[in-house]
Amino acid sequence: MRDSKVKPRVSRQIAGLRWINFLPQSTIPVFYFTFDYRSLRLSMSDLEKTYSREQQRLGHELEEVMTPHMLVRDMTRGQESVRPTHSRVNEHDVDAQLALEKEDEPREEERASGGPTSEASDSLDLSNPARTIIRFEDGDPAHPSNWRQIYKLYALLVAIMTVMNSTISSSLAAGATIQISDRFNEKNEYRLILPTSIYLVGYTVGPLLWGPLSEAFGRKWTMIWAFALFTIFSIASSTSPNFAALIVFRWIVGIGGSCPIAVVGGICADCYHNARSRGRAMAYFMAATTFGPILGPPISGYIATVNWSWTFWIGAIIAGATWPLLIFFPETYAPVILKYRARRLRKETGDDSIIAPIELEKTDFGHIVTVVLTRPLRMMAFEPLVTFTCLYLSYAYAIFYIFFQSYPIIFDGIYGFSPGERGLTFLPIGIGAIISACIYLTWDNILARAQRLSKPWSRSEEMRRLPLACIAGPFFVLSLFWAGWTAKRSVHWIVPTLAGIPFGIGYLCLFMALLNYLVDAYEIFAASASAAASVSRSSFGAILPFAARPMYRTLGVPWACSLLGFFSLAMCAIPFAFLKWGPLMRRKSKFCQYLAQKKKEEAEAREREADGRIPEDVVAAGRRVDDKEEC
Repeated sequence: MRDSKVKPRVSRQIAGLRWINFLPQSTIPVFYFTFDYRSLRLSMSDLEKTYSREQQRLGHELEEVMTPHMLVRDMTRGQESVRPTHSRVNEHDVDAQLALEKEDEPREEERASGGPTSEASDSLDLSNPARTIIRFEDGDPAHPSNWRQIYKLYALLVAIMTVMNSTISSSLAAGATIQISDRFNEKNEYRLILPTSIYLVGYTVGPLLWGPLSEAFGRKWTMIWAFALFTIFSIASSTSPNFAALIVFRWIVGIGGSCPIAVVGGICADCYHNARSRGRAMAYFMAATTFGPILGPPISGYIATVNWSWTFWIGAIIAGATWPLLIFFPETYAPVILKYRARRLRKETGDDSIIAPIELEKTDFGHIVTVVLTRPLRMMAFEPLVTFTCLYLSYAYAIFYIFFQSYPIIFDGIYGFSPGERGLTFLPIGIGAIISACIYLTWDNILARAQRLSKPWSRSEEMRRLPLACIAGPFFVLSLFWAGWTAKRSVHWIVPTLAGIPFGIGYLCLFMALLNYLVDAYEIFAASASAAASVSRSSFGAILPFAARPMYRTLGVPWACSLLGFFSLAMCAIPFAFLKWGPLMRRKSKFCQYLAQKKKEEAEAREREADGRIPEDVVAAGRRVDDKEEC
């Protein structure tokens, strides 16, 4: 083996470096004080949390992992460090490992970093055969799962606000159809569906970009650029000179607005490693995706009477108030945080061999297109859990958006409601969603009690999430038959309106259960799995509403709703199938196999720490909070 010489070049004034994790990189302050040995050892404690003494596996050989004690000793002595590397990694080995992704297998580099990877720093010399790879210590406070609760709540709150912006905008056009028709002299009823449906077409395109890009370049900047696109073209929609321009602008708004839908599931997985805490965070996220479309029609139904453009100005104003919060949004994707840390250490020490595992990633355009951006589609095509989850959620989502076409037929045609009054008929769905949230919290407490009592069933991944999906299906079916067969002039309008309550219960329970199940199953690939679900359901939501009016006119309200109900009844079998065959599907999944291997490696690392193979003061620098309930 060959020795590696490292010449750390350290200013005598950088010893007191401290970074505030929750502020953006450009606004992080640095404090200085006089250099001496003792202060340096104290200030470098955060570096001790950076390095792992575990050997990082790349190809068939091992790379050196530099300990913070070595780095501190070398800098305080002000002399060269001559330390042996375990071995060198040549570029061919790295490239060979990176090629595994193209065969639908996660990369070895991702195993080292805990997630997918991104571009290398400009200052990084990848031609250097001897590298020092850094990783998080167990319990490192810079890791999002170990952040203080207030920082996690801020990240979750901002993420949910962006989701509300996006989902409210998705249905704003539904309450202003008459005014849009008058403004642009557009009388074709199918074309008038486009301002809503084309937005959902944007939802099908965007997640294919934003989900994988957030796993390559980080959540924060992906959200910032996508939401800037959303805000700018929301303003453009309100000033559209013609109907064609409105359609194009709404499509672009949908692309930008799809980013929170695709990425927030990944943010929840980043910040909350405890399954119960993560499940609650996902429940808040799904509640936002449900309440947003419900609020759109009553808002636009009343405000469009002032001017059609105010329908979209409201969306732009809300988005403009939310976007600045993303400037202070913390990066939550751990591999990217580690990349920032490696970049900082290279600058401080002058040692260009220090790298994060994410920086070993290929960043050429071909790799991004063929590997990163296709991951959601590959998961949808080759992962049965993702495929059938997408199918069920897509159908439920499509029915929700069919209601934006069927409610005018029911409540305007049968009961003579105005657009504003019709918008209020969506509110019972919100009441059902609130009841659904209570059901979720009740189940969560039952599960926690069973886990404390070590009940065998409570250890099953399927039993933790899927029972809610099993009870959601019957509520869903009930609501459709209820609405269809009570929508008559002889029956008071409140009766079909109340059918929205079981729909809201079933809809939110279904989404909370199945999306939580996906996040639990795919963890660091949660953003791509969520993106796959978003693409599929948005496709259904964009296309099926065009069939709503012909179906309701041909079959009549009772039988049109019944047809939807019978299909819903068939879909009820999916969560029961997951209960029986879900473990087998996860065992055969290449993504789940990778996650199992990663957990095995982490367990082995903890065993080595327990055996004393890592200095005690380095291990103690972090604090374990992985199993702590946090929200």
